[in-house]
Amino acid sequence: MTPRDGHVRVLPIHVANKIAAGEVVERPASVVKELVENSIDAGAKNIRISATQGGRKLVSVLDDGCGMSRDDAVLSLERQATSKILDVGDIEEIDTLGFRGEAIPSIASVSRFAITTRRRDSDEGVFVAVNAGTLAEVRAAGCPPGTLVEVRDLFCNVPARRKFLRAYATEESHIRRVFTVHALAHPSIGFSLYLDGREAYNIAPAASLAERVCDLFGPQFAESMLEVLHEGPVSVAGYIEKPGLAAATRREQYVFVNSRPASAAAIAYAMKEAYPKRQGDTRPGTVLFVTLDPSMVDVNVHPAKREVRFRDNAAVRDAVETAIRKAIGAAPAEVPAAVRPAAPAIPENHAVPDAAIPEKPDLPVSPPPPALPAAARPAESPAPVFARPPEPAPVQIEFAVDPASSATRPWRWFKYLAFTESGYVLVETDAGIVTVNPKAALERIAYEKLCASGAGTDAVQPLLVPEVVRFAPPEAARIRASLGELAAMGFAVEEFGRDTFKIDAAPAILGGASCEGVLATVSRDLAEPGSRRGGARWREEAIAKSVAKACSGAAPALDAASAEKLVKELAACRMPYVSPRAKPTMIFTSVRELDRKFGRE
Repeated sequence: MTPRDGHVRVLPIHVANKIAAGEVVERPASVVKELVENSIDAGAKNIRISATQGGRKLVSVLDDGCGMSRDDAVLSLERQATSKILDVGDIEEIDTLGFRGEAIPSIASVSRFAITTRRRDSDEGVFVAVNAGTLAEVRAAGCPPGTLVEVRDLFCNVPARRKFLRAYATEESHIRRVFTVHALAHPSIGFSLYLDGREAYNIAPAASLAERVCDLFGPQFAESMLEVLHEGPVSVAGYIEKPGLAAATRREQYVFVNSRPASAAAIAYAMKEAYPKRQGDTRPGTVLFVTLDPSMVDVNVHPAKREVRFRDNAAVRDAVETAIRKAIGAAPAEVPAAVRPAAPAIPENHAVPDAAIPEKPDLPVSPPPPALPAAARPAESPAPVFARPPEPAPVQIEFAVDPASSATRPWRWFKYLAFTESGYVLVETDAGIVTVNPKAALERIAYEKLCASGAGTDAVQPLLVPEVVRFAPPEAARIRASLGELAAMGFAVEEFGRDTFKIDAAPAILGGASCEGVLATVSRDLAEPGSRRGGARWREEAIAKSVAKACSGAAPALDAASAEKLVKELAACRMPYVSPRAKPTMIFTSVRELDRKFGRE
């Protein structure tokens, strides 16, 4: 450690570059972002991105933009060297993606860096190589017009930063995210992505945003969206998920300000306020473009330019809220039948308030029908007699030592009583009355079966017709990273093209549940902050919870036999009292409490 004597010094350039790299270059995906933004600013019509070993070994970006001369290529390695702004006034009206002149020197200071570039009006190109911040070579090179930037061995001279990089699959998923964001932001540009030499995406220039959304996410995702369009000083355009289809979990939301991927509190607040609250805390899928005068937005707030600030927050908030409300109001909400609330049944002899009865119009009074002769009148039915059903025999529970210890056994025997109209199972036990929530009970049973090791092939159900499903890139990345855990639970899932998977088998416990819906639930739940905790075992349990939640579906209507089976399986669980999501599976009322409440003590 260098001693500190209190004197102020100017940092050496290599130290300053490494400090800047800490702000600009967080991981390989940060390199992709900076290089792609330079290519877009250079007027590229096609951009090819390649990454090897999650970007640790190589990140390269090739474009057909304007290219650079020899002097410009060398000068681009200097800090604060940029072609995007000329004086301080330009900072107030920035309309390009890169402008600080920090990205290239910062990246070059922590990697083995090379640029091969040529302007269209030049007969030859130039090759410039930099090793960890030190200029190594400058020479003429033959190459097509445009620029190729190669970044090898990222953080080669900063081992402390390199060891904090995640697994290849994790870093690769971040690169896919950057690719998706910029491909959405610029539909008129063709993009391709190669990972470890394999083509992951190859998207031609699109005529519209709708076409690009379909190319990236598939037609099913596109059909679930509503078009958003609002013109004004603050224009808003794009798509938002239809109410009734949005899940009460995290969905991918892509927000762009003047075609720059960015976030802002005003936009997030407006989206939350404008979207219907009927389904709880939903977070709908969104592709939203906010366009306004560049002088009204500050893009220089965040070191990595992820956040922006507006001069008039209220104007932006109102425009976004108006646009979303207008889009939702123009089309009726499509609520799937599975989530539509059933009309409440009015029991017999239940008094209905007069206010609830609609007024009937005055209609002509018809004469009463002629009375039937006595012989033709139907015989009056006797008053119904409700016979007590035969008493079911108590179900004795035989607990094995492994499934449930004596501490977790909820009862020694139980007797099924009824399945209520409200969807609960009532049972009598040796200690009192128990009300069981079938949905939570099914979750607990499914969760423990999925977590059980060595379930065997009898727990796997091959599909008669394999399901082929496609997910949005971020969801697909989470499924891809979880294939091992899904296989251990009985799924036979394999990649089947770009962000597409083929499902050949599933756990038998799923029954008739949609495999696509189950995997979508897994992917969304893995996006929650809590699921990012470390440990393979914890990840398996998180996926098992998601699958169990999808297995339970809506609360089933049970007959006596299926209710007895459910209660028996629940009693044999290791933790029968709560679901995997900590919701109670049963409520117990002891005989002593009943006696006390009825005054029988």
